Amino acid sequence: MEVLRINNIRKNFGPLKVLKDISLCVNEGEVVAIIGPSGSGKSTLLRCATLLETMDGGDLIYSGEYAAKNDANGNAKYVSQAQLRQIKRKFGLVFQNFNLFPHYSVMKNLTDAPVSVQKRDKAEVEKEAQALLEKMGLGDKGDAYPCQLSGGQQQRVSIARALAMEPDILFFDEPTSALDPELTGEILKVIRDLAAENMTMVIVTHEMSFAREVADRVIFMDGGVIVEEGPADEVIRNPKNPRTQAFLNRLDQ
Repeated sequence: MEVLRINNIRKNFGPLKVLKDISLCVNEGEVVAIIGPSGSGKSTLLRCATLLETMDGGDLIYSGEYAAKNDANGNAKYVSQAQLRQIKRKFGLVFQNFNLFPHYSVMKNLTDAPVSVQKRDKAEVEKEAQALLEKMGLGDKGDAYPCQLSGGQQQRVSIARALAMEPDILFFDEPTSALDPELTGEILKVIRDLAAENMTMVIVTHEMSFAREVADRVIFMDGGVIVEEGPADEVIRNPKNPRTQAFLNRLDQ
């Protein structure tokens, strides 16, 4: 089943064309890694997919429901705010710098949105949140505040917070870039475990060995376009496009 479809996305910042006619789809249980140099449009693509940026053109579809659709002039026309609120329940997003609420405890960070936005039962949400913290190896941290946690712990809390919303698909934007190598391993293990549970994920990453190991498919972006995509192992070990080859060779040096 198709969880996400993006058709012909365009996004400009003033005269700068950041995304130029990008199309992709993600199926249920699939892990897609997006790689590419800085400035290639990876994070902007994620921000458009998660409604943090407004596309100039293109279709954005979650499980058959349109969030935005090209009009007759080729401009992206978004559905109503009420419909977008419903669509936002379908995905979760993990940022590179955690984005936790500093004045909330870990438990309140996890339970606030499910209770106040999704109107779910507080006791049930807290029970699920505790189970998520246990799963992240943070069972005793519910009463702690973000400032009392290491970077790796904060990122695990932010993954748990995204999972607490019970999304159909999880997006990660460079989830390890703010962490030192030791803490990076912690986060990659969590994502590996989620992949083993068939969580649908789109991961912008610069960790090539991890992308090769965890992703079903790799998309290489450069200059606002998809240059190459295919099975992860194939694209990373044996890229066909010279731009992909050059990028991966630079990383190996």
